[in-house]
Amino acid sequence: MWRSLWRSIDRFSLQYFKYVINELRQIKVVDWHNRELVIDLLQSIVELVTYGDRQDPLIFEYFMEYQVLAEFVRVLKISKNSRIEAPLLQYLSIMIQNMNSDHSIYYCFSNDYINNIIGHKFEFGGDLALYYVSFLRAVSNKLNKDTVCLLLKVYGDSVVSFPLYNEALKFAHHGEKMIQTAIRALTLSIYNVSDDMIYQYITTPPVSKYFSDLVSSLSNQFFHLDALVHATEMRTNQKRKELLLETDKIVDDLYYFNDMLGVGQSRLSTVVIENLLRILIFPILLPLLQLGQSNGSNLSAVTSFYTVSCLLQVIGGKGMFNSVAGVILYPYMTSSVRDAIERDSTESINHAKSILSEMGKVVLSSPETEGAENSSLPRDTASNKRSGILAHVFSDNPSLSLASLFLLFILAEAKDLHPLLAQMIGLNGMQNMIVMDGNIGNLLVKYMDQILNALLKVLASQPPFSILIQWHTGWFLRKLLILQGKGLGDHNFKLLNSSYQQSRECLQKELDGCWFDHIPEVLRNEWPNCKAALEESSQCKDPFFVLELDDSQQATDGDATSYFAWKTMVETVKVFILHLQLKSCIFKGELLQEPLLNMSSTIADSSKTHASDIASASFGSEVSLRSGIPCTIAFSNAGIRDIYLIPKARETTGKVLLAEKHPFRSQRGVVLAIGPLAGLNPKVDEDHPTWLHLQIREFEPKLHKIKVGHQSSGMSNHVADGRWTLGFSNANACEAARLSILEEIRKQRSSVESILAPLLQDSYPGNLSETESQDE
Repeated sequence: MWRSLWRSIDRFSLQYFKYVINELRQIKVVDWHNRELVIDLLQSIVELVTYGDRQDPLIFEYFMEYQVLAEFVRVLKISKNSRIEAPLLQYLSIMIQNMNSDHSIYYCFSNDYINNIIGHKFEFGGDLALYYVSFLRAVSNKLNKDTVCLLLKVYGDSVVSFPLYNEALKFAHHGEKMIQTAIRALTLSIYNVSDDMIYQYITTPPVSKYFSDLVSSLSNQFFHLDALVHATEMRTNQKRKELLLETDKIVDDLYYFNDMLGVGQSRLSTVVIENLLRILIFPILLPLLQLGQSNGSNLSAVTSFYTVSCLLQVIGGKGMFNSVAGVILYPYMTSSVRDAIERDSTESINHAKSILSEMGKVVLSSPETEGAENSSLPRDTASNKRSGILAHVFSDNPSLSLASLFLLFILAEAKDLHPLLAQMIGLNGMQNMIVMDGNIGNLLVKYMDQILNALLKVLASQPPFSILIQWHTGWFLRKLLILQGKGLGDHNFKLLNSSYQQSRECLQKELDGCWFDHIPEVLRNEWPNCKAALEESSQCKDPFFVLELDDSQQATDGDATSYFAWKTMVETVKVFILHLQLKSCIFKGELLQEPLLNMSSTIADSSKTHASDIASASFGSEVSLRSGIPCTIAFSNAGIRDIYLIPKARETTGKVLLAEKHPFRSQRGVVLAIGPLAGLNPKVDEDHPTWLHLQIREFEPKLHKIKVGHQSSGMSNHVADGRWTLGFSNANACEAARLSILEEIRKQRSSVESILAPLLQDSYPGNLSETESQDE
């Protein structure tokens, strides 16, 4: 009945608003019988309040004067299993989100109504948690330095309760990602508008337990990641996909810590950094560097270096960089360096100061570093290389060696690192550092020759390490070669020359492979990519490569398909480019902008009048049969057919055609099938000397690039190759066809070799052998 009365009243009038409020106040119990009515009333109230806030002050004045928000609290209390909570929270969220005036927001947050709703004992089932967190998020979006105090409970000069923050933290580790994200956004909103009194509350136990719980959860994620790294039952592609998913989650969490530090409040930054150092970083670094006792549940060394590298790259900050560097470099510090850091009054070094004090107790009680207090770098070089981070730098495991070097590079290139600690690592401006302070032991300067030697041994290893290990080794070598400011020693020159010759021989072997025709194109395409990768800074380089290195040695189970042959060829080209760029670093001090290729060799042979005819052939087109070789082929659904085999090379491209004689034109044929000339590998059947087997590449690189953009990284790229078997009139004709195919392949390969000739010369871009002999 009352619904019909509403139609005669203006929906956006004060009279209608009073009517709706009176209707709501008459409801004493909310159950399934009147649930829809109550929802309609709540919706109308929210619509009218939103309208009044913008268009009609009288409506909003009535809303305040008669404390309509109290009715929302009352509805929650009188609800009996009606599930009214979700729509009520939804409408409240909408109302708060749409309030524009500070006056309106100030009123809503007054009188403790919002706190009462926040503190209501909800039974979180179904989607109610989503609606509740959305409501909390809507409230936090309207906070500023003036309104946040309205939601606090204060006793004297101290905050004793902050319901919005406290209740939100209960959902901090909720399984629903959307809820986690909302809670993190809410906490950041609070941190950005808080004053000293609120910061004291959130950084003091028991509330501050939130930060230690966050770090403990992050630590558990790294242990799960470590288990994935060492899982042996997964295939390489699937394992990489799982690792990427896990590291994405971790990096997302790390950016939350970064956002907290970005607030710029010293009390908040201190508690965040202290928890990260105490719960995560120190328990990783101390056993890793043999500076503390192992508890038997440590991360593996490679995952440990990945963890610390990630923390430094994403979170960073002066306190973090100085603390990590202080732990790593402590065993190599002279007493004068420690005293200088202790005297530094800069706030950013405070963490490092306390660390040095604690490290003095830990390190001096450790037998590995006994007696190091009053020395600079230990005099016993062999002993020093077996301790601390240097034990990993000089490890026989290249994965571990590169991972530890990467951590040192990140520290050394950090702008926030304390100058004395930066000098101890010695990556930037290392030529002048020893002159600046002879008392500062410089790790990279002292061991530069040995580090270069260790890296070059990885490149020159036989059998060679994986392309991934070689490539990242080259990245480190390039940075060290430039920063060293002088040439290589004799033994290192020999290693680099040996490694270069090895990479060149591998490329020359690919000229006999099934993808030799694509080498020039791959070289041109990969050159800028490889150059950009080599120039990447430590801060931008993704530490994920550290986790991939161990698995990169896995073989392809003897698969000889054209897909895996393609991958091998591309990797071989990349390794060769790497060596050319390393040579350029030595001889020119810079990277080559583009490869020197002999493109003049691609001029067409005009004496072959039908060459363009063959080159442009496609399925169903007409071609000349003058160079065709008669044979037969059996089709599964068309029986045996008489055809012509036409192999033809033109510059760096080559095709093999199967054509059927044109019914009306005797010297022309219709193309039935086309295959690439490269990779045919023609073989005469041992039992049937008139049969010729041809292997056809089915993998198409250009199509593969398109698929990669649309498919999951875990999908298989395995493509079975095709096979043609042709029949000839006799064995001589079969052998002649085989030789004809090989001759055309030779012509095509010759064109490719001519293009690559300048790159394959020892003198490009400089002769390592000559330099080596000159040094001798």
